[in-house]
Amino acid sequence: MNIAIALMAAALVGAGLVLQQQSAEQAPKAYFLHLRLITELLRKRRWLAGIGIMAAGQALSVWAIGHLELTVAEPLLATSLIFALLLAMPLTGQRVRRSELLGAALLACGVAALSVSRSVNSEGLRFGSAAYWPAAGAVAVIALLFLRAGWRRSGQQRAILTGIASGLVFGISDALTRRTVEIVSGHGLAAVLTSWPAWSLVGASIAGLWLMESSFNAAPLNASLPAITAAEPVAGIFLGVVVFGDVIRVSPALLAVQGAGLAALVIGVILVARAPLLGSLRTARPVLPALPALPHPVLPKPSLPSLPHATLPQPAAQSPEA
Repeated sequence: MNIAIALMAAALVGAGLVLQQQSAEQAPKAYFLHLRLITELLRKRRWLAGIGIMAAGQALSVWAIGHLELTVAEPLLATSLIFALLLAMPLTGQRVRRSELLGAALLACGVAALSVSRSVNSEGLRFGSAAYWPAAGAVAVIALLFLRAGWRRSGQQRAILTGIASGLVFGISDALTRRTVEIVSGHGLAAVLTSWPAWSLVGASIAGLWLMESSFNAAPLNASLPAITAAEPVAGIFLGVVVFGDVIRVSPALLAVQGAGLAALVIGVILVARAPLLGSLRTARPVLPALPALPHPVLPKPSLPSLPHATLPQPAAQSPEA
């Protein structure tokens, strides 16, 4: 059930990303990393619809993150890219190439390998602790470095670097979500209002959303989405192991499966997200069939009715006596 909820969350998030990017790229490029970009997008119905759909997906992902380890939830949520690809097909009218199909297969196999390796009972290693939360700060510093590098560039490079920063921040947000759910489960909803993870989660979510919209504004979706989708699970899995002590299977066979699964996940994400149809979402328009040309009717020139000449009365002839 938890896996099904995670996949449903991925489907909603993927649909929301596609709708948001179509609106964000049409905003002026000068709005990059400016709050005016958000105020501009708030006027667009398509963007608001995308935010609403993604919010529903994020609500389901909160459940998945709270009931699954991050090393399991993150790969499942990364399948949002496949659902985004499926939605982009009818919007653009283009077909999926073999490379995208291969990427989707690798992505699915990577998720399956990571999930299966987590379910095998074997010797595991734990070394994480809540005292290692500064590791999230280290991830934030790395995200800031990518953001500064993106600020100095333009076009696709800006979108990729800013997307990586956004994905890393979203990975931090996933870890904070898991901690917030633990607080609610152990101490009740009222305890969240006085806990630092909940307020940090709000700040991280807003920052991640701002960076994501800025990366969407810089270039088409196939430039920014690979970076976002690949960086988020890497940061989330890292924090799951370091902060929450998620078990790492140490047998040689399982280590090989986990490494191959993670590599397949990242490669599949890049192959799928670089699909040309994701890059043509902005200019996609429905194509209407051409209508046959009709001959112009020749209308007769209107003729005015001839009016009879008016006969003016003649003055009466005067008699000689007058």
